[in-house]
Amino acid sequence: MKKTIFCFFLASFLTHVSYSQDVSAPLGNEQTQHSIDRLDIKTGIPATFHTVQKPYTRKAVTQHALHLDTAAHANLSALDRADLSYICNDNVEYVNAPEFATTLTGPREPQAPNLNNIKGQPFYKYLYKTPANAYEFDSKYFKLKISPLLIFKAGKSQNESEYPFINQRGMEARGSIDDRIYFYTNLIESQARFQNYVTENVRKYGYLSGAGMYKDYPSGFLSGPNAFDYLMAEGYIGFNVTKHVGVQFGHGKNFIGDGYRSLFLSDNADNYLYLKLNTNVWKFSYQNIFAEVGIDNNVFNAPSGLYGKKYFAAHHLSYRVLKNVQIGLFESVVFSRPNHFEFQYLNPVIFYRSAEHHIGSPDNAMVGFDGKWNLFKKFSLYGQVMLDELHIKHLVAQDAEWVNKYGIQVGLKYIDILGIDHLDGQAEYNLVRPFTYTHYDSVSNYTHRGQPLAHPLGANFKELIFKLRYQPIPKVVVEGRILRTQVGEELNDGKSYGNDIRLLYLSRASDTAPLLQGNLANITTLSLDASYQLYHNIFLDFNALMRQKNSADAARNQRTLYFGGGIRINMRQRRMDF
Repeated sequence: MKKTIFCFFLASFLTHVSYSQDVSAPLGNEQTQHSIDRLDIKTGIPATFHTVQKPYTRKAVTQHALHLDTAAHANLSALDRADLSYICNDNVEYVNAPEFATTLTGPREPQAPNLNNIKGQPFYKYLYKTPANAYEFDSKYFKLKISPLLIFKAGKSQNESEYPFINQRGMEARGSIDDRIYFYTNLIESQARFQNYVTENVRKYGYLSGAGMYKDYPSGFLSGPNAFDYLMAEGYIGFNVTKHVGVQFGHGKNFIGDGYRSLFLSDNADNYLYLKLNTNVWKFSYQNIFAEVGIDNNVFNAPSGLYGKKYFAAHHLSYRVLKNVQIGLFESVVFSRPNHFEFQYLNPVIFYRSAEHHIGSPDNAMVGFDGKWNLFKKFSLYGQVMLDELHIKHLVAQDAEWVNKYGIQVGLKYIDILGIDHLDGQAEYNLVRPFTYTHYDSVSNYTHRGQPLAHPLGANFKELIFKLRYQPIPKVVVEGRILRTQVGEELNDGKSYGNDIRLLYLSRASDTAPLLQGNLANITTLSLDASYQLYHNIFLDFNALMRQKNSADAARNQRTLYFGGGIRINMRQRRMDF
């Protein structure tokens, strides 16, 4: 019955598809996302899509890159044009699309990269005909692109006898049928041993951040315990209902926000089943997500052996007030029913709080607001406010009542610092009050298989992030980050202090809940990543990390000093910076 709901909606849209579909650009592709971000600020030319809703689609990103190459060509540096070339190389099939042809006729300076020069040098005549795809098949009715996925990295942590490593291998495929239906799928097999604080987190919560389920792996290559074996897969199909309404159905992740973190929806948790509707018309971009997520395995064990299920629904409306100003409204609800899906939440335009009250207010509903303001073609000011519950009386009285459950994000991006091309900075502050994202039962908290759907720290914390990224030449990127975090951890006395959002707020220690209550921990993380691109999406990486945790409970103090590196092909760097 539950799966039938998604199939019904999927089938109902299939009869209305049009010809303007494409797959999403990989979520977390930092080169593409950062390039779009900085050129949005630098040129003052907004994209047709809204950057707050991620992932972007490949067609939209390529169309915007080609438009910028023409409309803002005189104001782009050689490195900017190299960024645009990267985007075009990554999405070759759209560069010469008929609807984009007029964007290739703009003026060109002698040093400008030729965006049409995207043909690779085929290997054995069949492989890598274009830089981004190992194998391609193109016909009038069917298109297919296949590429390998690989990460192998190893390193050494100070005062640890075990060697951290990660070994991931897989394949991805994307394509289209009749230029109507587009699809993407990947499968990644992984073995890894992480730094001590990550391993401790896995053992404590019973999940691997971003990957979910795992089993212990007795490593033979880099011998020792505390290694994990896990499998990840993603897949979806996409199509358009009309010229302005698109649908995607699959298993994966989404991200809503302009920051390093998101207080609405992030890619911190494991992949999940979802149905997503995107509506882009005039100055509006409206996104609906209906998802099936998992109940924490430590809380729910079904007699059949199946993992428990719950549901998540969200709306996000983004409005472009001016060319350089966007505001947004977010709402979500997490719920579970023993024998059916709650049909009230399938309404794509109703306020979930009103629907929740109509059926008896049993569920965990939240609302949020976001905004972005690009200033002086140098800066971007952005932020989010998440409201789980808010009682004005207690807020004004500043009595730290537990019912004031909210989160705040404020951030600033600064590009070309001091006039240095591609030296870009970012500062971000996040604060989440105790018990935000929690619920009165152990099911309807804002998690997927026990993993927070928003910020990886859950709640009851404040965090300051500084990020500096420098790209001196097209193939080299160096990025440093400083994270200063304060978190009120649980005391393990059977009561909840608002940090672990899986716990019931009914088990709270007190009705008064000051920020950072519980066991206060101060965490400082310094990290440095350097990458050299050997060939398109083939990187040599160097990584360094220092993490110092000082806790009110001395037994929880922890220090990590790590150096390592390796090779990465068609995959993102996933940072365990919590």
